[in-house]
Amino acid sequence: MRGEILDISVVIEWLNTELQTNLKAGYYSNIQEWMNWWKGYNKPFHSFMELSGKKKLERKLYTLKMGKKICEDWASILLNEKTTLTIEDAAASEFVQGKDDEQGLGGVLGANNFWKRGNELIEKAFASGTGAVVLRLKDLVVEGETVSGNDKTHIGMEFLSAGQIIPITVRDGDIVDVAFVSEHLEDGETYVYLETHVLKDAGYCITNRYFKMYQGKLAERPLPTGIAPVIQTGSPVPLFSIISPNIVNNIDESSALGMSILANAIDCLMGVDLAFNNFCRDFKLGGKKVFYNQMLTNRDEDGNILTPDDVAQQLFLTVGDDALGDGKELLHEFNPTLRVGENREGVQAQLDYLSFKCGFGTKHYQFNGGTIVTATQYTGDKQELIQNAAKHYIAVEAFIKRFIHAILWAGKTFCKKTVDPDAKVTVNFEDSYIIDKESERERDRQDVRDGLMLKWEYRVKWYGEDEETAKAVVAEERSNDSWMGFGGG
Repeated sequence: MRGEILDISVVIEWLNTELQTNLKAGYYSNIQEWMNWWKGYNKPFHSFMELSGKKKLERKLYTLKMGKKICEDWASILLNEKTTLTIEDAAASEFVQGKDDEQGLGGVLGANNFWKRGNELIEKAFASGTGAVVLRLKDLVVEGETVSGNDKTHIGMEFLSAGQIIPITVRDGDIVDVAFVSEHLEDGETYVYLETHVLKDAGYCITNRYFKMYQGKLAERPLPTGIAPVIQTGSPVPLFSIISPNIVNNIDESSALGMSILANAIDCLMGVDLAFNNFCRDFKLGGKKVFYNQMLTNRDEDGNILTPDDVAQQLFLTVGDDALGDGKELLHEFNPTLRVGENREGVQAQLDYLSFKCGFGTKHYQFNGGTIVTATQYTGDKQELIQNAAKHYIAVEAFIKRFIHAILWAGKTFCKKTVDPDAKVTVNFEDSYIIDKESERERDRQDVRDGLMLKWEYRVKWYGEDEETAKAVVAEERSNDSWMGFGGG
């Protein structure tokens, strides 16, 4: 049983009353439309009516659901299984991502299944325009209004998309104060968990509230066990990080929320589905049609018409010299044209426009019968994708670094870990899908030989080592070379 559907405007109305703010809900209608296209069904476009006699029948367009495919592909490029982190403080690295033999799948990130859920978040952020990771401090020690942690305190992570994010205060384009909304279903009833992060003089203050949806209104309920109503973090570091596609919002420049990668490609999404719908309907309507003369039909005892094929009849009695004629009067066969070639070209043209509008260039989605191209030509065709990916990497890198530093601060402050909150964090993206990595690596080798790049810098970039480890390895190599008589003195 599904509970009431949460209307974000109800939450915004409650916040305006509680915080004396003037937040608006209008932008969320855009988010809903983008998410409909991500799901592959936007009713105003995909639903239409047909007349069957005097009866109206609701029909649905065939759809390729390219909105989801576009966002999936961007997520696969920007955050995948080969993306790695280098954190220069060893204790901090182990706390965040586990020991070396865990390959980044341990620590706080592993406990929260970050690499899988983070990829899902990028997909939803590119669909809805905005995404957020919110850190949740668990097993805190609560004494009155004082909250502290110990060695049992640990960090959880919540992954939210634009429809669950309500900016409260924005400075220089950055969301400073924010409310996050999570929807839960219990025994068929909808409950809403609302937390606000507000920066005050003493640092961020986090408040938690819990509501039940009842007749479109919020009815406050006691917080679940283990959740503190107020957490004074004492930190200027927010325990959340926001990610949006790195594109300028041309729908509402004043909005603190980002814009979907699909926002300026809605007409192209329509074009793809119209072309694909025509292709599918040609097949659906393209079956052989056989028209019988009424002389060849009979009726059953209920008056229903029976054709010769229904009763496997092959012998007929005719009356009159011209009853059969040339046979066309009794039976006519019609085979509609399927127009496969024209439809295929139409779908391909629409896909070219769509991939161009979403930043992939015009040749990202090709159904060309497996035509082989050279690596150089392939890379050349990907130039627009390479440029746009580099732009989005900037946003993803900043997003990851923000919440890694938040994890380290919370780890030291609440989890009592001996970690450096200011440790240098490097995000190593795997972009060989769009860039010839071997050529880039060979250029770096040449730079090392020419003295333009240090060996330890090469190891940090290509082996994912932190600076301290890389320098130690290089020093050991020099020591061994000297001992063997190579370069001594």
